[in-house]
Amino acid sequence: MIIKTLRVLSRVSETLAGLLIASNLMVLLYGVAARYLAGRSPIWMDELSRFLIIGTVLLTAGVVWIRNEHMRINLLEQKLPSKWASALKLYQWLLTVVISGAFAWFSWHYAFSVGRFTTMGLGISRTWPMLSMPLGFLMLFLFAILRGPFERKDLQL
Repeated sequence: MIIKTLRVLSRVSETLAGLLIASNLMVLLYGVAARYLAGRSPIWMDELSRFLIIGTVLLTAGVVWIRNEHMRINLLEQKLPSKWASALKLYQWLLTVVISGAFAWFSWHYAFSVGRFTTMGLGISRTWPMLSMPLGFLMLFLFAILRGPFERKDLQL
């Protein structure tokens, strides 16, 4: 059941991230074409592109974490005795769960606290782009909780 849930969550996360990357590509291509054809690109292009990249990174953080494909140096885990390596992995997992859960909570409240402000380029409420933060951290939290502290050999996403 957990593995099926992880697979579904990772597919949803990857699909959304793919849509954000494709949207970002279209925005950037529009900006480049406008710059060369009209002599200037719209001011909202840079801002929207930045928000799309941030959303993409945050949505894929959980998937990358459960696949153990994130950038880190695991030399210490390989050199320590198995008992100490297991303790280190448990510590890393607890740290990930606590930090991602806390960031999801705080960024949720922050996103709604800036709702009365608008973005410079897009002119929309700052809440909308800021919601990518709690969503991304919540996904990382869920992925970490579902995977557990130790690598699973039966988890092929």
